[in-house]
Amino acid sequence: MIEGKSEIEKAVKLRYGMIGGGPGAFIGEVHRKAIALDGKAELVCGCFSRSYENTLATGLSLGLPRDRLYPTFEEMLESEARRGDRPDFIVIVTPNIYHYRAARLALNHGFHVVCDKPLTTDSRDAAELHRIAHAKDLLFCTAYAYSAYPMVKHARDMIAAGELGGIRFVNAEYPQEWLATPLEKTGQKQALWRTDPKTAGISNCTGDIGSHIEHMVSHMTGLRIASLCARLERFGEDRVLDDNATIMVNYDDGARGVYWSSQIAVGHDNGFRVRIYGTKGSLEWVQEDPNHLRVSLLGRPNSVLSRGRDPMSRRAGFLSRIPAGHPEGYFECFADMYSTFITALAKKKKGEPLEADDLDFPGIEDGIRGVRFIEKCVESSDRGSVWLTMD
Repeated sequence: MIEGKSEIEKAVKLRYGMIGGGPGAFIGEVHRKAIALDGKAELVCGCFSRSYENTLATGLSLGLPRDRLYPTFEEMLESEARRGDRPDFIVIVTPNIYHYRAARLALNHGFHVVCDKPLTTDSRDAAELHRIAHAKDLLFCTAYAYSAYPMVKHARDMIAAGELGGIRFVNAEYPQEWLATPLEKTGQKQALWRTDPKTAGISNCTGDIGSHIEHMVSHMTGLRIASLCARLERFGEDRVLDDNATIMVNYDDGARGVYWSSQIAVGHDNGFRVRIYGTKGSLEWVQEDPNHLRVSLLGRPNSVLSRGRDPMSRRAGFLSRIPAGHPEGYFECFADMYSTFITALAKKKKGEPLEADDLDFPGIEDGIRGVRFIEKCVESSDRGSVWLTMD
């Protein structure tokens, strides 16, 4: 299974530019390191901060030439679009409020795009990005990278093959403790922008981590939410955006679910966990132990499948990088997402047809669905936790 990984290393190295990801911006560095892991694309330009001084400091430290470091992303996209060695794609890792403007301009200049989640702060803006990307035939990835873990792919393929039977119930949670205290009042950058509606949009907790639950369950099961009832809470002192959320969901095939996301859950680091219960069995995947998948089937002993050791689906085995017992983690799942996207883009540039595996990355449709989920959760909670359909 692991030997198959060598097949994806043949693509010509592509070029990319980055918007966001400057000093103090955790996720930008994750994206850069993940892309570099397979050596299939190189960073050639950037606008890493609203401060040109910070952009210069970041860009020069990364070995970029000064003339490809820009004061604004508008200037960067306009200038880079005219170059003969222009980037093949643009990575957007800014606070949420800038996603739409940066992505729209990148698409209008003919760039393929990878955008951090949530895609936008408004579903109308998300739909507009979809329209432009479709009209210009451009690839668009929404960076729900957790779905690229090999054992997540194996869980998806088990469910699709009917091994769990019909899905009855989903229980998923994503607790963290990092905002259990008023961290934003200390000036901590990540806390400041996520708790401020001017930069985060209409939701903090549900938008930041609850949206991961929506995407992961959808990716694993293929289920779509038909209706939901949400209670979003603000426990932090003087907070105007949610830091805890409980959401009941009804799926389109009659299955039910409960989601819980929290940033004030003391004792939890990054406890993303998904449990899926069917008529024939169940499975459980935990992000902090991503190399294992707990499986229970009626009439058979419970088992824990180990990545790299136990038989996996073809796609899961293909994405597995190293032998069993050598943990693959956060950087590798981002790298698998990017490797898939970049391989698809390289094939597209050569005029080759794209197959299902080439497009096995979270796309713009996933981003649109995530934005609608956030909006409906906020609306339901604001109206007294009423049931709303996902129209």
